[in-house]
Amino acid sequence: MTLLMLRMCNALAFGLRNTLASGLLGVGLSLSPVFVPPASASSADVLNYDDARHLLNRAGFGATQTEIQRTVGMTREQAARSLLDSARTTPVTPPPAWTVETGPLRYPRRGADASDVEKKMFQQEQIRDGLELRGWWVGEMLSTPSPLTERMTLFWHNHFVSSQQKVKLAELMYRQNVTLRANALGNFGDLLHAIARDPAMVIYLDNAQNRKGSPNENFAREVMELFTLGEGNYSEQDIKEAARAFTGWSLDRNTGQFVFRRFIHDDGTKTVLGRTGNLNGDQVLDILLGEPATAEFITRKLWREFVSPDPDETVIRRIAQRFRDSRYDIKVVLHGILTSDAFYAGENRAVLVKSPIELVVGTLRQFNMKPGEAMPFAVAAAGMGQNLFAPPNVKGWPGQETWINASTLLARKQFLERLFRGDETSAGTLPGAYAQGPVTADAGMVGAVPKQAIQPQGALAPEKARQLRFMRTMERGMSGVPFESGVWLAQFDASRGTRSRTGAAARLLLATAPQSAPDASGEPMAQIRALVLDATYQLK
Repeated sequence: MTLLMLRMCNALAFGLRNTLASGLLGVGLSLSPVFVPPASASSADVLNYDDARHLLNRAGFGATQTEIQRTVGMTREQAARSLLDSARTTPVTPPPAWTVETGPLRYPRRGADASDVEKKMFQQEQIRDGLELRGWWVGEMLSTPSPLTERMTLFWHNHFVSSQQKVKLAELMYRQNVTLRANALGNFGDLLHAIARDPAMVIYLDNAQNRKGSPNENFAREVMELFTLGEGNYSEQDIKEAARAFTGWSLDRNTGQFVFRRFIHDDGTKTVLGRTGNLNGDQVLDILLGEPATAEFITRKLWREFVSPDPDETVIRRIAQRFRDSRYDIKVVLHGILTSDAFYAGENRAVLVKSPIELVVGTLRQFNMKPGEAMPFAVAAAGMGQNLFAPPNVKGWPGQETWINASTLLARKQFLERLFRGDETSAGTLPGAYAQGPVTADAGMVGAVPKQAIQPQGALAPEKARQLRFMRTMERGMSGVPFESGVWLAQFDASRGTRSRTGAAARLLLATAPQSAPDASGEPMAQIRALVLDATYQLK
């Protein structure tokens, strides 16, 4: 186990937040005199370099030196407004060609009507479409002029969870992604109503099986527990009654569009959270939106996403009230969070762990790397535990300390080493993270295939050969990203002040002081590699 892994695993054992955010800060200060740690929040409302860096990295993916310098000197209000006002509702990257095809959707054939060949062909088609979809979204994260839009689209993807593993159809997952982006910084009430009708969600939470006389409670339960109120703010009877209201909410299998099937809807009297009537699904959603607990639940979750793992309940209630008063304008709650004293407080910096997507996309953005294709990097993130369009369960990715374990730490380290290895290896060599064998991809996950999959004679079975070709394609994609370390470091020459190039680079790349001071006299690539392999690079 490497020193990096030992330190990070020890950090886990004693509490990642306290050890890395506090202990490593002390270590870093003693070892790195060239690094100036972020200042604590003060009464001054004007952003300095460290404030701007903090804001842009929390609200996006890997802020560049140019982006930070452009934000320095703005007030908190101006900087937040700039981010919110530039938010997009559509991507700039063209989606996969199959997303615009017309005609009926293809579904897996079942039972006696489905041959093994048909099942396999369908599965392989969805694997290809799913991988292309993942690559497309990572490409959009890299290209978008509004990183906050994609951060919020990812946030809602992990809030209103669906997975291609169960939904099966990549087309429906794409449509849901479009809905999330269109409403990512819009109105939460509109987004809630849209997601309740979303075909991928209808399939994922079994509402297509919800009918009069035989209600399925899955969607009713999750819409209360995970989407709006949070645990403890409803009863089991509320769930049962709400499930009846959502009967008949289904989809057309030919078009993949939402349909309401009146003949299986229960139009009887229901009581949900004390409101009684012949309630339908939309009325139940409005009842949930009317509860103060909903605004507080969403605000608290956004706080954990952008500020710290420990919400300040006094501030939460104040921001949540504004959120409710605005009739659930998402920009209002984000504005309250991104301009708060708590957001800029020194104790709330370097207390969040980068997700795999943030690590992968942020690294490519900060170093101005332009991959020819983004799919290999979506696969790399999946290998670290975050497979887009396939959260682990209905609760989504837990985040924070769960991102860090012996396996994922190794995958993170090997990814960074591969990116900053320079010309040490050829494009045909598989990265260390996959040394145990080729990778197999299914519609929901990517995992390692053991060496035993290779036949004793040395020949590969057709499926394993396909997997190996896939891995080599991925490796070529990762190895083909041009990067000139000296040119990248030279950007700090004009603005570094009394700092060395390495010190200025550390200030850009690290949320707090490094564990050990890089050798400022070393080769440019070695200096950069030391910074990105420092444990503090995993924090934001």
